[in-house]
Amino acid sequence: MIKQILYIDMDNVLVDFQTGIDACDDQIKEEYNGRLDEIPHIFSKMQPMADAIESFDLLSKYYDVFILSTSPWNNPSAWQDKVKWVQKYLGNNAYKRLILTHHKNLNKGDYLIDDRTKNGADKFEGELILFGSEQYPNWAAILRKLIP
Repeated sequence: MIKQILYIDMDNVLVDFQTGIDACDDQIKEEYNGRLDEIPHIFSKMQPMADAIESFDLLSKYYDVFILSTSPWNNPSAWQDKVKWVQKYLGNNAYKRLILTHHKNLNKGDYLIDDRTKNGADKFEGELILFGSEQYPNWAAILRKLIP
């Protein structure tokens, strides 16, 4: 049986972006005010969103799952830190399944779970599931939709 393709965004879907900001001192936050995603190694400080790891593992049983994320162009450490985050928290289920792009619509698939419509998410050919929306406020709501 061929599994449907499911893409999952990282920031504020799998990864709690705010935990990275909270881990930085005030001087760094002030220096990078308005561009916090450019703080060197900020992505290495981030923790998983509630229920994200368990949900990823469960969805991997039903779907061909890939992580589809954007990485700040002006923060080269973010690219490396995102790979390390995936290795640390998602392990073998995510082996060589990380795609970093600023054009999510170029990827072919059935579903995209994302918290925003930027970077081509609004033009994705499959169904966009908007994480954090009224319809899909958390991982439990997404699992109810996607798990048979």
